Amino acid sequence: MQDQADHLAESKVSSEHSPWQVSQLSKSLKDWIEKLGRVWVEGELQQLQLRGANIFGSIRDLSIENSVEIHAFDATGAEIEAGLAQGDRVVALLQPQFWAKNGKITMRVLKMHKVGLGELLERIEKLRQQLIAEGLTDPGRKKTLPFLPGRIGLITGRGSDAEKDVLQNAKLRWPEVEFEVINTLVQGDRAAPEIIMAMEQLDQMPEVDVIIIARGGGSFQDLLPFSDERLVRAAAGLSKPVISAIGHENDQPLLDLVADLRASTPTDAAKRVVPDVVDERRGIAQLLERTQRKIMGFLDAQSQLLTSIRSRPVLASPFGFVDAQQELVGMSKRRLVEILDYRVGRAESELARLAGQVATLSPQKTLDRGYSVVTDDAGKPLTKAKKGDRIIIQTAKSEIAGTVQGVKEKQ
Repeated sequence: MQDQADHLAESKVSSEHSPWQVSQLSKSLKDWIEKLGRVWVEGELQQLQLRGANIFGSIRDLSIENSVEIHAFDATGAEIEAGLAQGDRVVALLQPQFWAKNGKITMRVLKMHKVGLGELLERIEKLRQQLIAEGLTDPGRKKTLPFLPGRIGLITGRGSDAEKDVLQNAKLRWPEVEFEVINTLVQGDRAAPEIIMAMEQLDQMPEVDVIIIARGGGSFQDLLPFSDERLVRAAAGLSKPVISAIGHENDQPLLDLVADLRASTPTDAAKRVVPDVVDERRGIAQLLERTQRKIMGFLDAQSQLLTSIRSRPVLASPFGFVDAQQELVGMSKRRLVEILDYRVGRAESELARLAGQVATLSPQKTLDRGYSVVTDDAGKPLTKAKKGDRIIIQTAKSEIAGTVQGVKEKQ
């Protein structure tokens, strides 16, 4: 804190009329820079020069165009792995150093070693477990490939065998297939940013339905960009299906885990992304044949049914049914007449019998046998009378009026 206060006090002295000396500025910068401390940095070793036991060069960022100069002198006792070469991926412990003579800042190397295979594998495995824990590898989140994409996005190296394999095999399977090809680096530290940019560009094209990322195999180090966390997460976030066709078998880059489909080779990707026109035509021909057989079978069955219906008597002779019904009606009519005649005859006989009985019991018949009926003037039959009563005597053929002259009671 006291040093900071001293520097602030000195800075207040500097003015237009009381400027610093360059050496004073250099000293101030040197003090501040050397207090920044040490820092571990990972990058790509560039412009490496060996001058005796001294080392000069730069370390470049793995993603963007950014680098810092480095140096190491034998006398400083820096721990530097032997056999380092330009292009190696290294991890270095650096300390900033300001050179007052020319106002230049470089990084003094305290320790530096190549990133080992075991270290890379450990990082990749850690990232793999993290992706799994986040659910980015779940089968349920993977998108379905379209049956026949309108246009296919292809990301691959310029003029590579992978590009030729995908284009040629896809066109052999479906000649009308269309591609939107973007060539990028497919190995090295600059490959991942270029591939990410290409993926985002294709994902924004409405005519592109699916994206293939292809490379024709390679060593573990060559395939490192396809396990880059930025590239893997970018692929997982695309709105369109992604096919990983890195062309490897032994090693599995992390892109395979998040891709919607993993193809073993670029050729396999071409076979998976479009249908085979020969197979589809054969399938259509088989479907047409099956459909035709079903239609013909249905028509034959209906034709046989119609023939069977037409052969029935009611259709063979349309009036036969009417004649049969007419005969049935005639028979019923005759039967009804017979029944009616029989019942009428019985009724007539019964009526005759009843009429005979009625005639036998008729008062007139009694009168015809010589009997008579005596009534009073009102026509009411008499059961008894007294002298002087007027009476009427009805015989079979006449009525006799008279007066009762006398009455004799019966014992």
